[in-house]
Amino acid sequence: MTASVPLGRYLRTTAGLRPVQLGARVRLRGQRAVLSRHPGLGEMLLRGRPPAESWPIGFLPFDGRCPPARPMFDEIVAGRLTLLGHSRDLCPRDSNTPATGTPVPPTPTTGTPAGAGAAAAPARWDWRQADAPLLWRYHLHYWDWAWAFTTEAVQGPAMFARLYLAWRTSVALGDPVAWSPYVVSLRAWTLCALWPRLARGTPAEMAVLADLGVCRSFLRTHLETDVGGNHLLKNYKALIGLAVADDDARGRRRWVDALLRELDRQVLSDGGHYERSPTYHCQVLADLDDVAGLLTAAGHVVSGALLDAAGRMRAWLTAVLGPDGVVPTLNDGFAVPAEALRLLLPAPVRPTPIAVQGPGPVPIPAPRLAEMPTSTSQSTVGTVPRPRTPASDRADALLLVDSGLAVLTAGPWHLLADVGLPCPEELPAHAHADTLAFLLWHDGRPLLVDTGTSTYAPGPDRDAERGTAAHSTVIVDHADSTEVWGAFRAGRRARPTLVTMCHHENVATLAAGHDGYRHLPGRPVHWRTWRLDPSGLSVDDRITGEGRHHVEVLFHFAPGVSVTAAAADTRRTSTTSIGTTSIGTSRNAATRSGATDALTVTTSQGRLVLRAGGPGRWVVRSTRRAVGWSRTVPAYTAAYVIDAELPVAVRTTVVHEVRSGGPRSGNLRSGDTESSPARL
Repeated sequence: MTASVPLGRYLRTTAGLRPVQLGARVRLRGQRAVLSRHPGLGEMLLRGRPPAESWPIGFLPFDGRCPPARPMFDEIVAGRLTLLGHSRDLCPRDSNTPATGTPVPPTPTTGTPAGAGAAAAPARWDWRQADAPLLWRYHLHYWDWAWAFTTEAVQGPAMFARLYLAWRTSVALGDPVAWSPYVVSLRAWTLCALWPRLARGTPAEMAVLADLGVCRSFLRTHLETDVGGNHLLKNYKALIGLAVADDDARGRRRWVDALLRELDRQVLSDGGHYERSPTYHCQVLADLDDVAGLLTAAGHVVSGALLDAAGRMRAWLTAVLGPDGVVPTLNDGFAVPAEALRLLLPAPVRPTPIAVQGPGPVPIPAPRLAEMPTSTSQSTVGTVPRPRTPASDRADALLLVDSGLAVLTAGPWHLLADVGLPCPEELPAHAHADTLAFLLWHDGRPLLVDTGTSTYAPGPDRDAERGTAAHSTVIVDHADSTEVWGAFRAGRRARPTLVTMCHHENVATLAAGHDGYRHLPGRPVHWRTWRLDPSGLSVDDRITGEGRHHVEVLFHFAPGVSVTAAAADTRRTSTTSIGTTSIGTSRNAATRSGATDALTVTTSQGRLVLRAGGPGRWVVRSTRRAVGWSRTVPAYTAAYVIDAELPVAVRTTVVHEVRSGGPRSGNLRSGDTESSPARL
């Protein structure tokens, strides 16, 4: 514990952990300390029997069918490796080796890549990369980048053998990065797949087999039961793969059973993975497909429970996809390649949604707050969406109860709201403070987005991307609704309540609340109601409690969307460009005039108007959106800022801009006027 972290924060963070997790953490840290200090002892204790067989050559795992962006073969030969979009030199640079990350062409006389003279001594390469980001080093030791060698039938196996033998000489057993259980799990799976393709018949053949025996012994005694989640599933997946490679029926059954028990805990009844990150959901689904594919290829029966879990996860993924076919980056998330998504969803999944009979609230499993007035309309709950069809005026709504995600659609609008728990009680690693945040698409393109995840390194960037201010929700007194801290920790958590969800003809509504600000003076509680119809979106926010507070209603726009100040009458399209600008009137002036501040939102498809009704002002900021690892781009964030006594209420609307000459078809309903900005 560091002096800079209060004891209370540690106690709040560990309060939800199970006793078995605490015991496992102590045990694993002790084991890793012994291995790092006495690698020779570790080699003696963990020397396992090399696999007697190999995987069926016809089985191609997910990474082989959908390889991540990898360096070219020639680039690796030249001693340069590109992972996570960032290139680093593994071999010392000399006059014969290019210093750029571009592919190295072969020499015209020998066909050997230029710079291969330096690469001819891979034992001199820096395999530790101590100054590289931790995640980059993890990927280095996964060895999944070695799939690039399979494209070269002659040179590939020879180069793989030379590099692998150099790596195992340079990286001692117990290295804290290369021999962390998660990394060992991914490396063992990859080596099982690559052995018949690259190692068999080379000088590295027996070394790889021997190391697979060590990996098996290591994982048996280093299961990540302290963390659980997708890490533990990776451990079990690797042990299943190692048992199949050794034709060990008893071991295979043991680890398949362990995987099924864990899936029963981790795959929620609505099909979502319990860490509540769509990106990690995709990873877990790919793991299940890999295990099922390997067992089938090896002639073993695949459990119906495993296939059922994968099927429910596929349905859930179909439900949360944006209309642009992109996996949303809720909580920790990063782009899922289109090819990976095609493999995970080879065909539409269209089970029938489950309906709740009768009116009334549909609760999310969480402590309930004081009840908010509810609608008496029909509520609908389901686990999968209706088949995707061209936009129509009919509204639809879907609630994934256990995951706490809701999908509303109407006309050209598609909304995904987070109204659930931020994370499992015992696993906050990938949680963000994003309760009651939402994503919004218009005409199939993203309009409001999450800031995303560009780093796992602890520090201000990680804190900012996990914080409430990085999400389209309400922030009170600059505090996070869930107490995220460090790289993967969370203390006090928001406790959400779903009040009602319903849809009728062309209107869908959703109402929820949370008490994540209960620790602040006056115990503020945030209530939010979304109302979506073909003309646009209305969001009503009410913050109850006592005392004077600083409140911001945040809207994070997608890169490429511009935000400008607009005249109150949008039929006159006078606008002013904004950098970081405050726009608005005082509370008294707003009350006297009844005016509503407005912003013009310009997309590639046209203009929209964002209006707010309340005692505040607009502030538009230039912020950042993650587009890759350690890569961000600028984008606009609009904040409606209020300093007032609680309770306070704000209504914001997003509608099509109305120009002189008449409204766009479907913009206004009967009884509405062009000058009624507070209504849809």
